[in-house]
Amino acid sequence: MNQPATHAPIGTIGWTERTGGVLTVRARISLARPLLRSHGRIIVGRLAMATRTHSGRRNSVEPDALVPPDSLLARDAEAAAQDLLTPALLNHSRRAYAWGAAIAALDDVEFDHELLYVAAMFHDTGLLSPVPNVDFTVRSAAVVRDFTDSHDVPEVQREVVTNAIAMHHTPGLGVEFDAEAFLLSAGAAVDVFGLGSDQVPDAVREAVVQDYPRVGFKREFSRLFRAEAKQAPHGRAWYLHRFALSDVTIRLAPFHG
Repeated sequence: MNQPATHAPIGTIGWTERTGGVLTVRARISLARPLLRSHGRIIVGRLAMATRTHSGRRNSVEPDALVPPDSLLARDAEAAAQDLLTPALLNHSRRAYAWGAAIAALDDVEFDHELLYVAAMFHDTGLLSPVPNVDFTVRSAAVVRDFTDSHDVPEVQREVVTNAIAMHHTPGLGVEFDAEAFLLSAGAAVDVFGLGSDQVPDAVREAVVQDYPRVGFKREFSRLFRAEAKQAPHGRAWYLHRFALSDVTIRLAPFHG
């Protein structure tokens, strides 16, 4: 992950800041296969949930695994997010952390709870202020850099957080791209598209939504994502909106609201 920005993989903070998040034709083609795999997983998962054969009926996660870290940095990150986000996006950020932590528990993924939580709190802050031809994660990363700088977070940890934010909506992101980036991406995908929701234990799924209500999240996020896709044509939001039919996929996610 410490490659020079000019050679940074698609979605990394180096790539995103260098390109503004614009996907070349080659990049769009390279993302097609993971995007199709994700769609396949969503369809299979929804069918499994409909027939009550999904693995979430058998899986279990200890409730303590989902509890946010109780540190000054984590508490301040949440306080800052409360000032920057709408109630729907704030609860989405909380759920994204919880889903990511649940997936980590199920897959035995080791990660830094504090850094994942900070990344989750700030990952969508840039979505509320679209800028022409600039991916919203560039703005989210700038916000979290200011926050982590003010808290004297070491540079290596700052890069983990900014990279997780930059990469979280890249199709096909795996754990080999850093645990925190993978878990933020996976957690956000559960909440937005329902991707992987069939693996989350039923009790966990119900408890997380009860603790952090969705308060009209689908409608608000769809509107913001469409605005981002329009402002940043050929970016990842545009790609998901056009080729992943994001409005439809969001609407069909197995959550109310």
